[in-house]
Amino acid sequence: MRTEHVAGLALVVVLHAAALYGLMKHRLVPLPDKVETLFVTFIQPPEPPRLKPSKPKPPEPHQHLVVEAPAVAADFVMPPPPPSAPVVEAPPEPPPAKPAGPMTLTGELALACPTRTPPKYPALSQRAGESGQVVLRVELASDGRVDAARIATSSGYKRLDEAALNAVKSWRCDPPLRDGQPVRAVALQPFKFNLE
Repeated sequence: MRTEHVAGLALVVVLHAAALYGLMKHRLVPLPDKVETLFVTFIQPPEPPRLKPSKPKPPEPHQHLVVEAPAVAADFVMPPPPPSAPVVEAPPEPPPAKPAGPMTLTGELALACPTRTPPKYPALSQRAGESGQVVLRVELASDGRVDAARIATSSGYKRLDEAALNAVKSWRCDPPLRDGQPVRAVALQPFKFNLE
């Protein structure tokens, strides 16, 4: 093992020596032609020139600007200043806009409708034993007539729902007033269909 190590190390040294010789032979690593010694001498900087104390300058005389006002005749009267622009007050704010939607009635619509016809109990529903309650959402025009009606809660039977819709469409009501003016309104109206 030692002999092999020594032989390997010797081989590496020989290869490096051969490479260095080849580089020097081909002038890839140039050698200096001449070696010279350089001497450096430090130069002292010159001393700054000494300034002679200067005499203070005499102060310059102050200069005053004089503005001459034009001569005014003794009887000259100064004209009054021009009138200031009139103060324009901002226009008063408009009152808040009234809600555009219809007024909601809290009670039953029947209380505000003097002309109303009760719905007819359909004969087929009576024979079939159909009963229940229908709740309609009714919209009144500003003149008191029923403008639209739809089912808010169904009775569960189509014939009873249609009977309630047909009846309420013929009602005439007193429209509610807002600020003294008749307005559109919305109300819920229940109808009970009971078999006796």
